[in-house]
Amino acid sequence: MSDTAADTTAAVADEEKTERPPRETAPERIVPSLEAVLFSSAKPVKERDLAELLDATGGAVTGALALLGERTENEGRGIRLEKVAGGWRFVTRPEFDALLRRFHEVTERSRLSLAALETLAIIAYRQPITLPEIQEIRGVNCASVLKTLFEKKLVTTAGKKAVVGTPFLYRTTPEFLMRFGLNELDELPRPEDLDADLAATLEAREIAAPTAGPPDIRVEPGEIADEPADAPPETGAIPEE
Repeated sequence: MSDTAADTTAAVADEEKTERPPRETAPERIVPSLEAVLFSSAKPVKERDLAELLDATGGAVTGALALLGERTENEGRGIRLEKVAGGWRFVTRPEFDALLRRFHEVTERSRLSLAALETLAIIAYRQPITLPEIQEIRGVNCASVLKTLFEKKLVTTAGKKAVVGTPFLYRTTPEFLMRFGLNELDELPRPEDLDADLAATLEAREIAAPTAGPPDIRVEPGEIADEPADAPPETGAIPEE
């Protein structure tokens, strides 16, 4: 490289360093901008994207998110900050669900059928997994249910399995994490935790409202109307007319 070319490259580098100001390091200064971005975003925004957009350091973004989270938690706000699907977003509080449904005139809930929930749970815990493997676990044909989950963008393909027939592999999507309020798949409850939680719930219900056994009622012969005291026990035979 000639001396002239080297000097030009060095000059351009110096100019870029001069033109670009240092990244913001103070969390307090980016809180308003951060709030505006998250409020206007329809999807969760990752911290690295926030740092790039706001020209701030990762530490400043983390600190600003903490400050914003404290404010939405402590000031009796109708919204809160939530980390989900690897990013951050604003969500309304559960206690305002009925109010918001009435305001937006939402009369029906978009619920998944039991078959869809079972299939989705199998995919979530066993992913990546093929359709034949799903059907083997459930014991029924799951093709139509899988199509429904595709339409709702809760599952997607993850390549093909290197076996005879090369069936598609399926996995959950970021939409699945958002729908169930999860930041990552590791937050899925473990089966043993579910068993323990179910046992604790049943025990609590039993303590609150003990199951009453059948009353100890003894019927003496002749106490039932129209039944003679020496009537023979019923045999279950159909009487002849």
